[in-house]
Amino acid sequence: MNFAFSEEQEELRRSVRRFLDDKSPIPEVRRLMETTEGYDPAVWAQMGAQLGLQGLAISEEHGGSGFTYVELIVVLEEMGRSLLCAPYFATVALAANAILTSGDDSAKKELLPGIASGDTIATLAFTEDNGRWDEGGIATAATRTGDGWTLDGHKMFVLDGHVANLLVVAARTSAGLSLFAVDENAPGLTRTALATMDQTRKQARLELSGTPGRLIGADGGASSGLSRTLDLAAVALAAEQVGGAQRCLDMSVEYAKERVQFGRPIGSFQAIKHKCADMLLEVESAKSAAYYAGWAAAEGSDELPVVASLAKAYCSDAYFHAAAENIQIHGGIGFTWEHDAHLYFKRAKSSELLLGDPTYHRELLAQRIGL
Repeated sequence: MNFAFSEEQEELRRSVRRFLDDKSPIPEVRRLMETTEGYDPAVWAQMGAQLGLQGLAISEEHGGSGFTYVELIVVLEEMGRSLLCAPYFATVALAANAILTSGDDSAKKELLPGIASGDTIATLAFTEDNGRWDEGGIATAATRTGDGWTLDGHKMFVLDGHVANLLVVAARTSAGLSLFAVDENAPGLTRTALATMDQTRKQARLELSGTPGRLIGADGGASSGLSRTLDLAAVALAAEQVGGAQRCLDMSVEYAKERVQFGRPIGSFQAIKHKCADMLLEVESAKSAAYYAGWAAAEGSDELPVVASLAKAYCSDAYFHAAAENIQIHGGIGFTWEHDAHLYFKRAKSSELLLGDPTYHRELLAQRIGL
């Protein structure tokens, strides 16, 4: 079993890195995070039309490129490294996966081509005010009205929910947990952008009051598909976290070589050496966890639920520790707004909580292996 990336996959990494270095340097990240929308429409269109990134893991039948989840984690790792400000994770890792796992062929045919081309920005509206990432936290109700459905309730912490054209909403019917497609201009829908600690990843609150929605999949049959969607999203997020953690390590090592105290680079001091060595160990271990989880997702392995939670828990801890140590190694300047270290620290913290924190996933992992 070979987990090394192929030459084609490495070329994909190099191409995406060149694109992001050009379109998403840190000054541009800082500019976009101050905007309400949080992304550049021109860059988003270029990602879809020229690079095909939104449709990378969507089948050719539905307008995508038909690559696997392994290629997707390569792209997400690079996006995590550059702190890309764009609704990519919400659209590809959450909404597209929710549609793909729904078993609804007509919904796939109707909704996926727009996502693959970049014409549609989509997101998954799952969590509510309780912040729970399990289906027990969903109280939004869907009621059949004539030949359609209406939704009543609210959704909280919805990634890019204020700019999405398509909202994939999890709600309860009399038959159980179901999935609905809601248009951005649907009556009764109110979207409010939230103030977030991590300004590079926008969130919104949704209010649904008699809002019409189209059923995706079977009435009451969304539970297994949503569970798989969240596992796939956890793998995608782990890959993002690996990219961010590696960048924090690189920043720390670069600074340790350049910063001189007492006539010598601070990287020559044992305390700094130990910090960098510990970070390297954790980052490499995080890569192993994320890459294996990506392979499991690509192969449709039965191990996916286990390795998804394992990767999410470990990569969350590794990224947060790397981001915190990066600030410590930089000393006083690392605490300033002008330095980039705090941007990675905030992304690390928000990613740690997104889809459930490490404690939640360790408990989930224990349940899944029967402990």
